[in-house]
Amino acid sequence: QVQLVESGGGLVQAGGSLSLSCTVSGNFIRTDRMGWYRQGPGKQRGAVALITRGGLIDYADFVTGRSNLSRDQSKNAVLLQMNTLKADDTAVYFCYALVRTDPQVDTYNTHWGQGTQVTVSS
Repeated sequence: QVQLVESGGGLVQAGGSLSLSCTVSGNFIRTDRMGWYRQGPGKQRGAVALITRGGLIDYADFVTGRSNLSRDQSKNAVLLQMNTLKADDTAVYFCYALVRTDPQVDTYNTHWGQGTQVTVSS
């Protein structure tokens, strides 16, 4: 069984910073793309930042220039740092990972963390 363990988040003042970390644990072979999605009040879940196994990073337009996503392959972990937070960043943030669990079949399945609330006060 695969688990995505998230930490970070909470209440932050506008203009402040936060870090969200996520580690994949359990019984798996390999991880591929990892990153973070978010879902704001009344909005659909959307990608924030994603990183491939090779280190290529894709940022959503709304965080470009004020965020940094990094990956520790040895720990199957990702760290998202966001700066200059705005009220619009208020959302539940979900860790995302493509994970291979079958040693016989080279396929990857999507796994999600339970979500962590980020609230930015103006």
